[in-house]
Amino acid sequence: MEKAPRILDQVRERIRLKHYSIRTEVTYLKWIRRFILFRGKVHPRELGPGAIEAFLTDLAVKGRVAASTQNQALNAILFPYREVLQSSTPALEGVVRASRTRRLPRIGKDKTPPRPKPPIPSLGFRAPGW
Repeated sequence: MEKAPRILDQVRERIRLKHYSIRTEVTYLKWIRRFILFRGKVHPRELGPGAIEAFLTDLAVKGRVAASTQNQALNAILFPYREVLQSSTPALEGVVRASRTRRLPRIGKDKTPPRPKPPIPSLGFRAPGW
């Protein structure tokens, strides 16, 4: 009797079938593996939206990841639900979102004029045609 392929093998096969980048494949598998280990090695089919919300909230609160990292993890975790398990994407409402970093304005740098360049030292003679 043949064993059913593991979820990570199914995800890898589906990613390659869709011609995703190898870096995307490696990253998605890393996030899915972390999610499965976070939930105590329970198959994602048996986990509901609460497990995904708990993982993403843990990333934001305890892991202090950037918002883009949390979004990447979310897309990676939802991939097997959409593409491999063919189940509807669970609605996620209670996720604590990582805050986006605020870009601070650069003050003082733009207001000071550029320093003049030092003069080129004289060579003691004039070039032809001068």
